[in-house]
Amino acid sequence: MSDVRVRFAPSPTGPLHIGGVRTALYNYLFAKHAGGTFILRVEDTDQNRYVPGAEDYIVEALNWFGLTPDEGPGFGGDYGPYRQSERKDFYAKYAIQMVEQGNAYYAWDTPADLDLMRTQDVNAKYDAKTRVKMKNGLTLSADELKLKLESGVKYVIRLKMPANEDVMITDLVRGEVTFNTQDLDDKVILKGDGMPTYHLANIVDDHLMKISHVIRGEEWLSSTAHHVLMYRFMGWEAPQFSHLPLILKPTGKGKLSKRDGAKFGLPVFPLEWNPGNEEELYSGFREFGFLPDAVINFLAFLGWNPGTEQEIFSLDELVNSFSIKRIVKSGARFDYDKAKWYNQQYIIKTANEVLAAMIRSEVSADYNDEYLAKACGLMKERVETIGDIPKVGDFLFGSPSEYDAKMIRKKYKEDNDPHFIALTGTLGTLEIFDAESTQSAIKGYIGDNELSFGAILPVLRLATSGTMKGPDLFEMMELLGRDEVLVRMRDGLNEIKKIISAAQA
Repeated sequence: MSDVRVRFAPSPTGPLHIGGVRTALYNYLFAKHAGGTFILRVEDTDQNRYVPGAEDYIVEALNWFGLTPDEGPGFGGDYGPYRQSERKDFYAKYAIQMVEQGNAYYAWDTPADLDLMRTQDVNAKYDAKTRVKMKNGLTLSADELKLKLESGVKYVIRLKMPANEDVMITDLVRGEVTFNTQDLDDKVILKGDGMPTYHLANIVDDHLMKISHVIRGEEWLSSTAHHVLMYRFMGWEAPQFSHLPLILKPTGKGKLSKRDGAKFGLPVFPLEWNPGNEEELYSGFREFGFLPDAVINFLAFLGWNPGTEQEIFSLDELVNSFSIKRIVKSGARFDYDKAKWYNQQYIIKTANEVLAAMIRSEVSADYNDEYLAKACGLMKERVETIGDIPKVGDFLFGSPSEYDAKMIRKKYKEDNDPHFIALTGTLGTLEIFDAESTQSAIKGYIGDNELSFGAILPVLRLATSGTMKGPDLFEMMELLGRDEVLVRMRDGLNEIKKIISAAQA
């Protein structure tokens, strides 16, 4: 087994954003490419923002995509527990160790104290300049500090940033990135309730879980200098860092947010999130009719490319091809049309019987599994989502509810009525009613009567389905069956005449 160990570490504060799924995907691909370990770690130290059900949602989403963790809550592993709230006793000793080393300090500032500091200077941050004016272990005498600690008054522990030091990070995506400690604040690493902040918890857990590579969103890049310093303070080897580019709005301007789903009418979550109130109800890619493999393929290309012309990749092919070196630095635009294109390719490749099972609940029980599978076969190359099969192909699951009036006015000629009546009779006498037989009979009649295909076939299609769009006319007739086709031709021609009469009135 490879020494590569990576973790996907979401916070259970709500539904998993699609950007989080991409982070999980890149971690998974990197680990599997190297024969390493993919770990799920739930970072639930912020109990004020914890949302019940969010962890289950995260696990369900990963399972839907096939990104099954090797270790994690419910998955086992030798480095647990994998929920940070269950690791509370791990963190305080390391924070206190940094205090004893002189690399961190206790602080008793109240929210009012912090507000006053910011009121005096809107650009102020808790750092080397302001810490000397605040209530902390650096400004109290030794006796005052001892009394404070013995009194049991709650405190936080802050990281003590060195003065004017350059901290260089070698990022596998961005190259060398340098931060000066003058620009960084003394971050809280242990909160008053004894819980760690992200900054302490993630470096302690990454060390104890032997994480070799940290692959996460670029929003954490600015905090990485603090993390690198903490690794140094503790005498630990830091993992290698990779910070992923943002996923941008469909317009290409700004980070994709959950509000963009409603704004642009597209999914930004993998699965539906239903916390029980309409304001926070979000649909997901699954409910929009996407196949998980299609979404994975789409997300893989949001910030990465294989360096070839190939666009369709199975998960195994992505594993074989993946390299952090081919992750781009710039943001990736969320191109929903491209997502639908991917989904269409995967729908086409999916077995008709599988698609039939997916739409079973959307259509009448009158249609058996064999009929549904054949209907899916006729529609699969003409739709972009699973839900489009019964929606776009509604004429396969009931008589047309409306007819394309514009095309009727363009294609229908009253002089051809006798031919439509004769064709209905011809179809009614066929011994075998399949695509080959109906096509032979109808085209034979057109030829025998020296008619044009353009004068007859479009009207037959409109009468049968109400639209010029859809599968091959003769294959559709075979699926519908003789009785249904004859009824539709009769009723459809009557509807066509009504539309023509209304247009002439």
